[in-house]
Amino acid sequence: MSMPDSLKPGKPSFDLSALIKSARAQGDGEGARPVEKWHPDFCGDMDMVIKADGSWWHEGGRMTRMPLVKLFASILRKDADGETYLVTPVEKIKIQVERAHFIATRVDIEGEGDEQRLFFTTNMDEVVEAGPQRPLRVETDPETMEPSPFITVRGRLEASLARPVFYELVEHAVECETPNGKVLGVMGGGAFFPLGPAGAHEI
Repeated sequence: MSMPDSLKPGKPSFDLSALIKSARAQGDGEGARPVEKWHPDFCGDMDMVIKADGSWWHEGGRMTRMPLVKLFASILRKDADGETYLVTPVEKIKIQVERAHFIATRVDIEGEGDEQRLFFTTNMDEVVEAGPQRPLRVETDPETMEPSPFITVRGRLEASLARPVFYELVEHAVECETPNGKVLGVMGGGAFFPLGPAGAHEI
């Protein structure tokens, strides 16, 4: 299944064509495969990176064929060890992720108040609704107060929100009183999601 990689001695180089064939064998079309039900042995690391801008790179070259990228995205899984893998019934191959697995490029907001619903579209054309099962979270740099927002897509996989998407959420934000102080956030799917720490919006 693997052969030595002359550029990275001691690390395996995987046959992409075999991996593509294995992924396609799990179903036609796009969308997630049932990767949580598959438990193959670990096969090693692949020189594949999902960069912070959402682009996919293999062995130093950008992957430009979107159908192929979507195919690989459909077999992604992040495990409890914090690592991300490409998983089929017979393979489990670790890849690197710089920031998030996907980018949320759009948000559609329906309703208002407690009934408000948030639908995010990713760069893989998946649409996910924020709610208790797919929470929205925001990490805030303690020094710069720069927000880093994420939405759960499936399992432990997340999409980082593009800046315009986050700004649109801010426009629909409301203030909520908490034990730690006033927090700015948005309602979605019956849940309240803070867009930063208490008092951050008052600075």
